[in-house]
Amino acid sequence: MKTRILVAAIATALAAAPAFATNGYFSHGYGGKSKGMAGAGSVMSKEVLVGATNPASITEVGDRVDLGLELFSPDREADVTAYNTLNGNFNGNETDLFAIPDFGYSKKLNDDVTAAFLMYGNGGMNTEYNCGIYSSRVGLPPPTSCTGQKTGVDMMQLIIAPTVAWEINDDNSIGVALNIAYQRFKSYGLSDFSGYTNSGTTNNLTDLGYDDSYGIGAKVGWTGEVSERLTVGAAYTSRTYMQKFDKYKELFAEQGDFDIPASINLGLAFQASPELAVAFDVQHIFYSDVKSIANANSGVPADGTELGNDNGKGFGWEDMTIFKLGLEYKASEDLVLRAGYSHGNQPIGANDTDFNLIAPAVIEDHATIGFTYTLDSGNEVTGFYMHAFENSVSGDNVANGGGDDADKITMNQNSVGVTYTWKLD
Repeated sequence: MKTRILVAAIATALAAAPAFATNGYFSHGYGGKSKGMAGAGSVMSKEVLVGATNPASITEVGDRVDLGLELFSPDREADVTAYNTLNGNFNGNETDLFAIPDFGYSKKLNDDVTAAFLMYGNGGMNTEYNCGIYSSRVGLPPPTSCTGQKTGVDMMQLIIAPTVAWEINDDNSIGVALNIAYQRFKSYGLSDFSGYTNSGTTNNLTDLGYDDSYGIGAKVGWTGEVSERLTVGAAYTSRTYMQKFDKYKELFAEQGDFDIPASINLGLAFQASPELAVAFDVQHIFYSDVKSIANANSGVPADGTELGNDNGKGFGWEDMTIFKLGLEYKASEDLVLRAGYSHGNQPIGANDTDFNLIAPAVIEDHATIGFTYTLDSGNEVTGFYMHAFENSVSGDNVANGGGDDADKITMNQNSVGVTYTWKLD
């Protein structure tokens, strides 16, 4: 079994693939059971990946291995009316299906302490237009047709999280996790922004292949039983400080900085009946604390706001708060059914659509269903389906002389996933 766990962990690390996540660029949830409830369940989901939301909750998980795979399909497009001869509707789906694995192993060390090892994709973004959608900038002549050069980005974030949780008394648990992060990024087709850099070149801007970055953060959590029916909890994830993307130091603000923002999560679970449980979570993501994500991108850069500077153009994202409601129904001794819905205000402002043609993170609403079936061996099969409803943002393209609603970005998404669990206790 130890060999199997090691192989599974290595396979998960090697297979981790970029995708475009759903709450900004964060995933809508972590773990198959939580994902079947739209990301709710941080104080009730009995799966190892619950530790990715609240590490204190792993005290209820037991000894187990969870190995999951999600197939994720985003549909993204841009309507452009500000680029002179190159106007129209552009499809960003040259790559439209991604495989996203996750892995978790938990072991109860004694009556009070549980340890776990988690590996999961935190989020990412991927957009690929079969066209150079940016044109006619800083005196450059616009192309007359959509041929040749592609435009896009590819970014992923992987978290490896050694986790420990303690039952400090019969009603309360606390947990901590070390978030060891790896991210990689590449961009292409952004040469028309070279005039917005200090050097006036693409040497540290675009078409440079993948760059890698590593960093460390932390997560702390608490859960408490208020009564036999009501459990509550809270967790805080620190900002994860990452190495800078040296290849892209004239694309991202602060000379290539792209830290993972902090977040908080509040959760409760109510056992309405022996068969039905209700989960409600609130997550807040501090996108505005990371300049490369939050700096405004409207307007032609003035002195000090060129790309790559501390105050250089970014994606203009605001903080995001997401409300998640989930239901879990025990249909039989072997079958549990789930459903969920979440809503959050997307982070992109109307004046910041320009850069976000390559990062159209405008999703606000998700609906999910899921199940867990317990096999005769005691092992489990968990599945879920998620639909993220189409949403659009229209905005001014000040940088290129466009008027009102010169850019429109649109996205919807679907995903399906399965997790197999080996019970070890």
